[in-house]
Amino acid sequence: MDLRSTLRVAFRALARNKMRSALTMLGVIIGIAAFIAMVSVGEGAANMAQQQIQSFGANVIFVAAGSAQVGHMRMGAGQTKTLVIEDMRAVLREVPLIRAAAPGVGANVQVVFENQNWATRIIGSTPVYFEIRGWAVQAGSIFSDEDVEAAQNVCLVGQTVATNLFGEENPVGKVIRIRNLPFRVIGLLAPRGQSPMGDDQDDMMIAPYTTVQKKIAGITWLRFIICSAVSREASSAAVAAIQPLLRQRHNLRPDEEDDFTVRTQADIAQMAEQMGNIFTRLLGSIAFISLLVGGIGIMNIMLVSVTERTREIGVRMAVGATEAAIRWQFLTEAVTLSMMGGAAGILVGVGSSMLISSLLRWPTSISPLAIATTVGFSVGVGIFFGYYPARKASQLDPIEALRYE
Repeated sequence: MDLRSTLRVAFRALARNKMRSALTMLGVIIGIAAFIAMVSVGEGAANMAQQQIQSFGANVIFVAAGSAQVGHMRMGAGQTKTLVIEDMRAVLREVPLIRAAAPGVGANVQVVFENQNWATRIIGSTPVYFEIRGWAVQAGSIFSDEDVEAAQNVCLVGQTVATNLFGEENPVGKVIRIRNLPFRVIGLLAPRGQSPMGDDQDDMMIAPYTTVQKKIAGITWLRFIICSAVSREASSAAVAAIQPLLRQRHNLRPDEEDDFTVRTQADIAQMAEQMGNIFTRLLGSIAFISLLVGGIGIMNIMLVSVTERTREIGVRMAVGATEAAIRWQFLTEAVTLSMMGGAAGILVGVGSSMLISSLLRWPTSISPLAIATTVGFSVGVGIFFGYYPARKASQLDPIEALRYE
């Protein structure tokens, strides 16, 4: 019997029990739809993280204080006091692959304006920080080098801070209080959204680093130095030059751990990609379990079908059907059932991805590879879970099959 005839018989057999066939396909539909939806959510999250990393700045190299081994304790980023402003100046002076650098200090603060208050984070830096980060100002202006030298009480606020303190009012020119010190708002930062780590980048303030050091944090060292390499290709070479320079300046012996951490934009992107891949695989594994359950349902129904059609199988064998033909017939039915469920599952999965993106405002990315994978899954599930019932049908004794009631 040719393929067309085999398919015709398969559809006829499945149509005899429409409800049972539909319920059997439901497991495959759910598994395929869940797989596509979960993978699209995972890939969408990974793509969003990569976009956020790119928006962090151009060819950025991040030098953070910390990562020193003290006894049996490894200090975290920002927890050592050895990174100072002279280190930044040395990097600019001795590493020609670095075109710009800005210092960074930070502190958590409670900001008060009239009868409103808001807990946020203040970052202290120089005007170059805005250039490296590519951070525009929506209203007002940034502070000057003279403001940094004089440790002036001026600041720029993010959108989240402005909304919670000033509502719809223009914050530029307003005077706020930070730890009982008056600060004049000179600018409103353009919105940036979430950072690669999931933090709200608009829930922050930026002021001269000298002001934050002396009047808020009460420190003389830096939490970080943010640098910009002359090109993306030069970033790795710049890191290779910065590390020995800082080790020499910090008087570290060869057997001592670094008391700083240097990361490039590519390193952060790679870490985000790895986390995204793990997230996608985890979600895909969960969905695969649903597909496995659907395959078991196909095997169960095909075994029932073999039992119900035992007499039919006996008649086919009696008129000359071979074991291979019987096996092929039932295997075709199982694959057809699985493929129909897979096609419906793809439509449901794509629709679910769009619905998630629309209702939850979560970015999704429908991957052609994921759809192709589900097609292969559908065929594989049909063959794997359909082979045993098909083999069982082909090995029935024709005489016993004809006697079966």
